[in-house]
Amino acid sequence: MQGIFCVDEQSNLAGSRVLVVEDEMLVSMLVEDILADFGCIVIGPAARLNDAIKVAGSEEIDIALLDINLGGARVFPVAQVLAERGVPFVFVSGYGDQALEAPFEDRPVLQKPFSPEAIGDVLLACLEGRGR
Repeated sequence: MQGIFCVDEQSNLAGSRVLVVEDEMLVSMLVEDILADFGCIVIGPAARLNDAIKVAGSEEIDIALLDINLGGARVFPVAQVLAERGVPFVFVSGYGDQALEAPFEDRPVLQKPFSPEAIGDVLLACLEGRGR
């Protein structure tokens, strides 16, 4: 997804409740800082599959960022819970969209490494329905 995010659009994300599912602590902290700068409310982060499934099924969430690989476990059960609830989500991966599995092949993927602008772009696109 090509970026057109600008600072003025940060207010469009303010107050959004974003679930972060990421097992790498430094990446998780970076994402949390970026989201806080946008005015988002961070849910989680969840670093383990079982924890992420519980949070995805019980918390009020506007959108989610899902690392595909959680310590060797695939995040797709979390994606399924979110899809059933109608919560938009973005996969985060160092492998690109070839890491996606059915029925999620058409979901947006944020490629690692990413910039704050890339996170803003993909979140706005999904919240506005352009990213699915």
